[in-house]
Amino acid sequence: MITLALRLLTPADGPAILRIYSGASVTFLERRAMTAREAEEYVATVRQRTGAVSVAQYVFGVEVAGDLVGVVKLGRRPGGQGQVSYVLREDCWGRGYATQAVQQLIAFAFGIAGLDSLGAKIHPDNVASGRVLEKAGFTPFGMRGHMITYRLAASAD
Repeated sequence: MITLALRLLTPADGPAILRIYSGASVTFLERRAMTAREAEEYVATVRQRTGAVSVAQYVFGVEVAGDLVGVVKLGRRPGGQGQVSYVLREDCWGRGYATQAVQQLIAFAFGIAGLDSLGAKIHPDNVASGRVLEKAGFTPFGMRGHMITYRLAASAD
């Protein structure tokens, strides 16, 4: 298994973010592909929010062998709940990177972030993303609008 690491974004990550948020990778996201300027602004905004006293959303780059291949996010919700989302470059699909990244994000969420439960949502046509969530321990919960929702609670031990 390839070693994957989650890390904070750096100012130099703009071109990698542009590659991540483009092509088929944005098919099931509620956004269009980024422009180069939007990618640079995204990195700057994420870095600014990371330095806030109270972080509402954690954003980590997914790095494999020195290459930024994706992004995972953990949004804080009221009552100890969090929302997980992720996106990988299309050329990195099918290698287990998303599952590994989500598993690491879960450990962070229930450990350092101190959350009690996590949610996620996917487009019904995004079957591969549903498999990622299930492999990471999430279970389908129902529908919200046109999206399938998933839930995961912290273990009771």
